Amino acid sequence: MRVLFIGDIVGRVGRTTTKALLPTIVDKYKTDLVIANGENAAGGFGITDKIASEILSYGVQIITTGNHVWDRKEFITLISKEDRVLRPLNYPEGVPGYGSILYTLRSGEKVAIINLSGRIFMSNIDCPFRIAREETKRVSALTKIIIIDFHGEATSEKMAFGYFMDGKVSAVIGTHTHVQTADERILPGGTAYITDVGMTGPYNSIIGVEKELVIQRFLTNLPIRFEAAKGEGIFSAVIIEINEKTGKSTAIERLQLRHP
Repeated sequence: MRVLFIGDIVGRVGRTTTKALLPTIVDKYKTDLVIANGENAAGGFGITDKIASEILSYGVQIITTGNHVWDRKEFITLISKEDRVLRPLNYPEGVPGYGSILYTLRSGEKVAIINLSGRIFMSNIDCPFRIAREETKRVSALTKIIIIDFHGEATSEKMAFGYFMDGKVSAVIGTHTHVQTADERILPGGTAYITDVGMTGPYNSIIGVEKELVIQRFLTNLPIRFEAAKGEGIFSAVIIEINEKTGKSTAIERLQLRHP
């Protein structure tokens, strides 16, 4: 089985880049499942129902998110209606939405996708390690193929989580920083891992935001409003090869493609 995981889609540039490049990539790699982090898809901050539907129409099957999923207030009332748009599972009980899904492919194969958030330099929500252990036990009775989006800031926390889950899940894919890391690997127990898959969004930007705005905030320390950058796009993703019988990964490949 081949899974394509697309790094954080940022704003209109990220959406148009995904729409333009996804069909060719799916055809080239013969992917069975496409997952994308979409928490910054609406103007660089949050996601809306319309934009979620738009991304799903491109051929993305599951959208994961993170701490910015709540940025668009109108989406809070809609997130419980679409189980293909996940929010981190380790938010407290009673928070709307779904933190994991058991998704059935056209082949009939079932894949569990779990969305989690780190806590270092992030909101102090429930422990992702303990929640992941509990959820993995539950879904492993239903499928051997389990993929986790770990949305976190600190590389040490992401790496610790990867090794913690090694051999228990098929892949741990880091998101959130928008900067693709060059540490993709298959961990000793057969779990595919990368600290951060990167960003699909404006290439000439600072993590997707207009450069001048970010620089001005650093220079002045004033609360300058950020806006998603425009122009050329970059598509960041990984392709993961998974053995359906064992649930172990056999390969992981980084992708970075430019789109005018």
